[in-house]
Amino acid sequence: MQGENGCAEAFAAEWTSAFAADTGQPGADHTQATAERVTTGRMWLWDVAGAPVAMASVSPVIAGQARVAPVYTPPRLRGRGYGGAVTAAVSRATLDAGAEQVLLCTDLANPTSNALYRRLGYRPLTDSQTLTFE
Repeated sequence: MQGENGCAEAFAAEWTSAFAADTGQPGADHTQATAERVTTGRMWLWDVAGAPVAMASVSPVIAGQARVAPVYTPPRLRGRGYGGAVTAAVSRATLDAGAEQVLLCTDLANPTSNALYRRLGYRPLTDSQTLTFE
């Protein structure tokens, strides 16, 4: 289910910040970026019984490629398939909308998400590393 404005923006901003914290990314205000994703239909909220349980976002398609990120499920709701469901839905919708490739970057140290993404049809292509110089 694609999120609708209003409440969706609040969940998306909060969960994008939680994703950033979980993945060790510097703190930032995600309100404007998530509002733009919701408004343009690129932020998906998966809900159960009317309550959001997971989210995934997708970049605009450029040169036939789109990137799924972030994918987030709150810790208390993990292990129930919600993250996989929203990732599969946004990936399929992006391909159906004309993307030739859908990319997803993942943490190699997380065997749970890596196994899920392989089951959804993603396959490893390359490793990368982020370096910060001070």
